[in-house]
Amino acid sequence: MAENESKHSGLIDSKVAARLSAQPLVARFAMEGSVSGMHRSPHRGSSVEFAEYRQYVPGDDLRRLDWRVLGRTDRYYLKEFEAETNLRCYFVLDCSGSMNFSSGDTSKLDYAIKLIAHLAYQLIQQGDAAGLVTVGPKVITELPPKRTPSHLQLMLNLLTEVKGKGETGLAETLHELAEKARRRALVLIFSDCFTDIDPLINGLQHLRFQKHDVGVFHILDRQELDFNFDRPIRFADLESSFSMVTEPAMVRDAYLEQFRHFQEALQRGCHECNSDYREIMTTQPFDKVLADFLIDRAKALNFR
Repeated sequence: MAENESKHSGLIDSKVAARLSAQPLVARFAMEGSVSGMHRSPHRGSSVEFAEYRQYVPGDDLRRLDWRVLGRTDRYYLKEFEAETNLRCYFVLDCSGSMNFSSGDTSKLDYAIKLIAHLAYQLIQQGDAAGLVTVGPKVITELPPKRTPSHLQLMLNLLTEVKGKGETGLAETLHELAEKARRRALVLIFSDCFTDIDPLINGLQHLRFQKHDVGVFHILDRQELDFNFDRPIRFADLESSFSMVTEPAMVRDAYLEQFRHFQEALQRGCHECNSDYREIMTTQPFDKVLADFLIDRAKALNFR
């Protein structure tokens, strides 16, 4: 046990986890679960939050009849309430070779793992279920959502072992997940999204069509945005054997324009299918990224 705690001490910062616990992770849309929880459900039930009235029909439970409305209008109406449920969350981690890139101390993959570890801990602490899907050229690991501490330990074990390698099959994996996840769930995707945009957006649209709440953490290294190389350099494709030597000043403007188009297309596609898009730099303090995400989700839910 001591060995496991030592092994995972770098994944979860206890002080950060304690601060984040004040703001639970919530879904933006109605969810379905197997136990009572804090999240809105698409099903009607009995809870403390009133939803609406509907007219009485023979066979309805008379205990839910509103006698005050009957007295005022001489009509039979029943109170309906929002049933609350627990949340099932799938963390989808891109483990392609490009996620290994780092111009500083932390690679995109390591940064994503840190975010997932803390969010999974938060979910299970608040009584919800977390699962993990790691993706290379195809699905590497698929861990269904559960809500036990032992399941969290298993997730952390898997996260410490992932390696970035090869191309990404992210778009295909999203389609598979949309079909496999029968109940409405929160799907959080952690990737640099270096793949064809149209198939990726189609995967997001498939998830949304199946009523899943989708969030995209677009994780980038600052150097990928700034392209601040100042001398001839060999660029190597981390997902293939291709490489080339070039003078950065000669290609910088064209690169930045193409990268801007890529970012705009991804962000626009996410917004069009009502997926939560967040551009994240590995230089950002991860605890602030998480805090902003939790707070923004709570605000979005309150505005609905």
